[in-house]
Amino acid sequence: MYGLIGKFIAHPGRRDELLAILKVAGEPMPGCLSYVIATDPADPTAIWITEVWTDKAAHQASLQIPAVKAAIAKAMPLIAGFGEHIETVPVAGVG
Repeated sequence: MYGLIGKFIAHPGRRDELLAILKVAGEPMPGCLSYVIATDPADPTAIWITEVWTDKAAHQASLQIPAVKAAIAKAMPLIAGFGEHIETVPVAGVG
């Protein structure tokens, strides 16, 4: 399996708009076992995304899905920056 944990930083006051776009981008994608979007209670601009994929190739392929590409294009103006970006190798879990 292949995992990602990443932090998106929205422009001040734009986090809810960015969340709405990311929720649509998280609709079923081949090879995606888990896609969790979370707000950071300590930072009103931060969003954390935790993903689990069957493999890295499935994640890469998801970036070519037309709906995902459209969501990325729509989201970019709302993103002020990116924080941590961690690749993981999931070994167990629920869901």
